[in-house]
Order: sequence, then structure tokens, then C-alpha cells
Amino acid sequence: MKRTEGLYISLDSCKKDFPTLKRKIYGKKLVYLDSAATSLKPETVINSVTDFYTNHNANIHRGVYLMSQEATSLYEKTREKLKNFFNVPPYGEIVYTSGTTEAINLVASSWGKANLKKGDTVILSGMEHHSNIVPWQLVAKERGAVLKYIPVTDGGELDLDEYIKFLKEEPVKIVAVNHISNVLGTVNPVKDIVKLAHKKGALALIDGAQSAPHISVDIKAIDPDFYTVSGHKMLGPTGTGFLYSRKQLLNAMSPYKSGGDMIEEVTLESAIWNEIPYKFEAGTQNIAGFAALGAAVDYLEGIGMERIAGHGKLLSKKAREVLSSIEGIKFYGREEGSAGGVVSFTIKGAHPHDIGTILDLEGIAVRTGHHCAQPLMARLGVPATARASFYIYNDEKDIERLFNGLKKVMEVLKLGS
Repeated sequence: MKRTEGLYISLDSCKKDFPTLKRKIYGKKLVYLDSAATSLKPETVINSVTDFYTNHNANIHRGVYLMSQEATSLYEKTREKLKNFFNVPPYGEIVYTSGTTEAINLVASSWGKANLKKGDTVILSGMEHHSNIVPWQLVAKERGAVLKYIPVTDGGELDLDEYIKFLKEEPVKIVAVNHISNVLGTVNPVKDIVKLAHKKGALALIDGAQSAPHISVDIKAIDPDFYTVSGHKMLGPTGTGFLYSRKQLLNAMSPYKSGGDMIEEVTLESAIWNEIPYKFEAGTQNIAGFAALGAAVDYLEGIGMERIAGHGKLLSKKAREVLSSIEGIKFYGREEGSAGGVVSFTIKGAHPHDIGTILDLEGIAVRTGHHCAQPLMARLGVPATARASFYIYNDEKDIERLFNGLKKVMEVLKLGS
């Protein structure tokens, strides 16, 4: 396989920072190509978790003793890092959640139940993850609202003409779409989508689960009413993430969960809520996880998101070029590659699960199935795909391993001429 000069963009040294890549799977060196599901963690993030539990393990916001103050400082420093990293405007706030799924559920429950009424329209898209479909289905059914879906074109883009028609014809209350598709790698024009929603007088939620790890996200420039992020996809621990929203909106919303730390005062008859963001952060949070998420932000800033986006696009484009020689392979998504680093494909005569199983025996980890995007699978006319998703610790050697692994698939399944 011919190598592309400069493809690594000085990221080839990243591999050494990820201890999981030292593993051998069935005696073969691991090639991890499932970062769209969850990223590996650099040693600095892993060490941050260990350091918290070793030296600072205490609950936050409540203790006057030193370790509690240290824990609180670590927890809140990450919030400030996230605000800077995502360019959160001064009128906005970050609410910690367990990830994008909880953040969307928070909005659908707290905002949706209070603001949607019979006949109102919620606009989603045909390329959404189930986490940005099912919460809206539930609240729409309860409130009598109607769901409309922006169609996906044959080229894997959102049909914005149909979106504009929906906005003109329907009493739209909120638009909720992803920033980058976890199947196609499509980077949606969210700034335009938000602007059009606001002209209609509707709110806009952007699912940033796939964008946060891969591209520079400027929340102030996008101007969404809600933006959701999963920490575990951007090198952080599982069980971390956040919801961005404007303070005015958050103040008007009711708590999603209740319990400790989200209250200012409680009597036997009633309660007064704490100030935002704590109003939505009931109970003991994943304190160690959020401290470590701060280390993940530091790592990403050290590389630079523009470089990361370029790396993902080049690798995904190169992978398509190399794998295209596999007989019967079909790709889904943009030919020129995606900043999200996603390459979804099928091979004629091979079930995606068989592809994944044989690749696993070769030490190669890919995702197979519907990727929690069954409506999109139906649009593509397939029940499932195989998906290789590249990130900062991948390089052309991994593409070569994937190519050889797929040749093994063809051999085992006796496919091709």
C-alpha cells in the first residue's frame, strides 16, 4: 500500500500515550477502530482518575475540610475548561450530565413537557442517533406534539429545502439534529440550521456527541439553545458529559432530577431550588470522572482541534481509497472523507457481524450493526453496516491492517473471484 506523505500531521507519536494499544488480541497487536462508540483514554486521563481517588477522594460543595475543597476545585475547574474549550458565551452555562443521552433526555423532559402542546411540531432528522429520537417520541406522545424528520439525500446530506418547508408550514417549537452523523460522518451545517430555526421562533438543540472529539466547536458562533456532549468520546471517562444552554432557559426549566445538592432550602412542605447549574446536578456526581475530563481537554488542546479534524478527514479518505479494491465493498457517506473519521461499509455476501467477528480474530476492533440509527439504516436500504472510525491514535498502518483483515474476511467466507 502506497503511503501518503504528511498524513500523520505529527500525530504518529500519540499511540504511545494510550496504554490500551499495548494489548494483544488473540496474539495480535490491537488496532482500535471504534472511537465513534468510545475513545481510548490517554495515560494522563487514567492517572487523573487514580490521583483523585488516591489523594482527593471526598464529596463536593459540602465539606469545609481540605480534601473536600480540593475535590470541589477539580470538579469546577473542568467546567471552566469546557467553557473555554467550546467558547461558551457569558450568557450560557454548562450542566454536567452522564453524557449526551442524559442531556437530551433532560431537555425533552424539563423543557419539552412544559412547553410542547397538542399540534406543536418537533423537527428531527433522518440521520439521528436513537438518543435524539426516542426522548422526543416519548414527550411528543405525552404532549400530543408531532415529529417531522428532515430527509437524508442520496449523497448522505440533510435536505435543507425540505427543512425550510417544514419551518414554513408547521408550528415548530424545537429543532434537534446532530452535528456529525455517527454513521455517515456528515458534518451538518448546524449554524444555518440554528439560524433558520430562530427565524421561525423555534429553539434549536444540537447533538455534539461526534463533533466534540473531532472538530473545533464554537458554541457562541453556532448559537444553539442547547448543545450536548459526551465526555467518553473525547478521551474522557465514561459517565461524563454536559448540556449547554442559555442561563435564561435553564432558569425557566424545572429540575430533571431531585435530591441533594440541587436545592437551596427544604422544608416539610416545599423546596427552593439551587442556582444553575447545580439545580440540574442532583446527587453525588462522577467527581473523579469530571476531574479527569479536564485532563482530556488539556490533551486535546495540546494537539489542536484543527489538526485533529484534518487527521480524521485524511485517514477516512485514505481508508476508502485503499479498501475500494475489496470486491463487493460498498461505502456509505462522503467520498472525500469526514472530519469525524467515520467509514461505514458493507461487503456483498458478508453479514456485518461476520465481518466484525473475523476482524476481531485479527486483532482489529470495528463496530457492526445499526449503530443506534435504525431509521437511517432503513433509508440506506441495509439492516446494518460495518464501521471503522479513526481518531488521533490511528495511522496508515492501521488502514493497512484493516485492508489485510478484510482480505481475510473474503478468504474465510469464500467471497470474490
